[in-house]
Amino acid sequence: MQRQVEFEIAALAAGEISGALNKAALGEVFRFTGFLARRNRNSKSVVFHIVDFGPVASD
Repeated sequence: MQRQVEFEIAALAAGEISGALNKAALGEVFRFTGFLARRNRNSKSVVFHIVDFGPVASD
């Protein structure tokens, strides 16, 4: 059974990825690769750390 899930989460991109993300076109659809980590050591909230991204092929 396939399901589509939508949610919002804080994300962080650093280094070369942040430069490439800054040049990405608004309104495009991308697939992100990364990991979740706590916002800080004592936090219960998480941040998605982007390590790579690329465009999603349209069907």
